[in-house]
Amino acid sequence: MATPLPVSSLLSQVLVAFTIEFDNEFEHQTPHRTTRFAGSRMGPWLVSMVMYSNLMRCVREEGVTVAELQNLTGIKKLSLAGMERWGYIVVDRDRVVRPTAKGRMALEVWRPLFGVIEKRWSERFGKTEIGRLRESLSALVSQIDVALPEYLPVVGYGLFAGPVTGVPAGGVAPGAGNLPALLSKVLLAFTLDFERQWDLSLAISANVLRILSEAGVRVRDLPRLSGVSKEAIQTSLGYLEKRRYVTVEPDPAASRTKLVRLTPKGREARDAYRARLGIIEERWLARYNMGGLRESLEGLAGPLLFRGLEPPPEGWRASGAKPEVLPHHPMVLHRGGFPDGS
Repeated sequence: MATPLPVSSLLSQVLVAFTIEFDNEFEHQTPHRTTRFAGSRMGPWLVSMVMYSNLMRCVREEGVTVAELQNLTGIKKLSLAGMERWGYIVVDRDRVVRPTAKGRMALEVWRPLFGVIEKRWSERFGKTEIGRLRESLSALVSQIDVALPEYLPVVGYGLFAGPVTGVPAGGVAPGAGNLPALLSKVLLAFTLDFERQWDLSLAISANVLRILSEAGVRVRDLPRLSGVSKEAIQTSLGYLEKRRYVTVEPDPAASRTKLVRLTPKGREARDAYRARLGIIEERWLARYNMGGLRESLEGLAGPLLFRGLEPPPEGWRASGAKPEVLPHHPMVLHRGGFPDGS
């Protein structure tokens, strides 16, 4: 019998699947530009739903100061430079943020998509099952005494969860209670718990350290095995190698191929990561009313979760290989916020 996934991995895979399906539909409906597809010159650079949830939803046409945005979103380090460069906002000399015409156009597409995708999920998985998941998540979120962002922030150095303002519950701008926001808040609370006084981020531990061994794994295989991008893998390996958790060396069995191996320190960290996940999950079971959360998440796992990941034929994801696995933790990078680090 297969070992059950940690609840953080289940939360992550369901959240990433919803986000990719949402992003694919946004890409399909919105004039945009990417490195692979010039699209309409009228459109902005393509970004993920993450940038709506953690920034654009709080940007008002009349303007909002950066300080207000930090409080409204619950995020200290906002993705202002990128979103301005990509055409969604302008930031004036008084640090007031306003949406551009392209940004307003994107907002009109983003807002109703949460309902569209959740309706698809209700049809795919069953209205009762999605309702139970929502109830479990809502019950848990109501027990968390700190207001959290609508989505996991862009990761900081070491791929640790980005800093949040930590204001009292109710301090951030209320969201619509959409499914990815509920998933994100629970996952972020778990992530912050895991990373408190810990040497490695949950993102690196769950996506990279978890699949490594002392025997070695080919670097080129890591994106396929983890479900995260090459860029996210490179960043993770650089951090791990610098701190002597891994070694990266030529593969003796294949030319021009590199092999990554766990050092003894890395093996200890991998084993400690697995143990820590179990400890925190037990702590959560004692602290919170989980309301059948694990059972609801496990009910969504499997082929149906992958069905919505099929990109539109013109989409940028259509040019790559279909994912074999979903990340065990989102990798939200400074590259548009896509949850697999793309």
